[in-house]
Amino acid sequence: MDKPIGKTAPPGRPLTQAEVEELVSKACPAENYRGKRVLLIIPDGTRTAPIGMIFQLLHRQIGCVTAAFDVIVALGTHQPMSESAICDRLEISAAERGASYRQVKFFNHAWDNPQALKLIGTIPAAEIEALSGGLFAIEVRVEINRLVFDYDQVLIVGPVFPHEVVGFSGGNKYLFPGISGPEILNFFHWLGAVVTNPRIIGNQWTPVRKVVDRAAALVPTEKFCFCLVVEGGGLAGLFAGPPEAAWEAASELSRQRHIIYKDQPFHTILSCAPAMYDELWTGGKMHV
Repeated sequence: MDKPIGKTAPPGRPLTQAEVEELVSKACPAENYRGKRVLLIIPDGTRTAPIGMIFQLLHRQIGCVTAAFDVIVALGTHQPMSESAICDRLEISAAERGASYRQVKFFNHAWDNPQALKLIGTIPAAEIEALSGGLFAIEVRVEINRLVFDYDQVLIVGPVFPHEVVGFSGGNKYLFPGISGPEILNFFHWLGAVVTNPRIIGNQWTPVRKVVDRAAALVPTEKFCFCLVVEGGGLAGLFAGPPEAAWEAASELSRQRHIIYKDQPFHTILSCAPAMYDELWTGGKMHV
């Protein structure tokens, strides 16, 4: 599937459960996964989206035919999640974890553990210079969690919102920096800071996004992505396909639904970090 498939809800109502089930069924037919090993990449608790619904639908759709159906949390440098917290993220109870999902392994990414990482290549300085618009001309080593090489396919599931470092979240960002090593992880954030937030947030093809997609091209494992556009308590849209294509479709819908233009700037803005940010530095990202 080179092009994404997707569903968009009309303004004012979310996608129904039946609409989401239909798309998941079409995107991941069970016969294509028989005997395969699948690693599901999900965000941690700092991303708002019905991740549990998609996880459960995918498990129901293909979990009974795969050789493995496991989960890794794309932490970046965030704190590891406990077994209980991952269950909450996936919207399953302890009893369900021990019954229906007992075969599913949970992993936390460990960006600072060299033993958990594998070097998959480098982005040459000349490419970095072109991708960054001349802001940097350095070689960047690309490392990723070595677990991806134990599976036939990685399935990325995550929301797409305007984002202060990359422009719009989602897609290959769950690989880099989600489950990446420190060098590209640090470069990712530094490049975004140098470009500056006003030129980043709400823009699709930022230099940071170009670097993320270039790094993802070095990953040899097959990749498939579900990009969620969240509005209110439900899904305004859901797109499935190659990470780049699914993200592009989702980011366009996010641009339409999540960005509100005003006639003039505000003098003062008061914001309050949600309780889900249980670390000072992640909560502080609300105030850039």
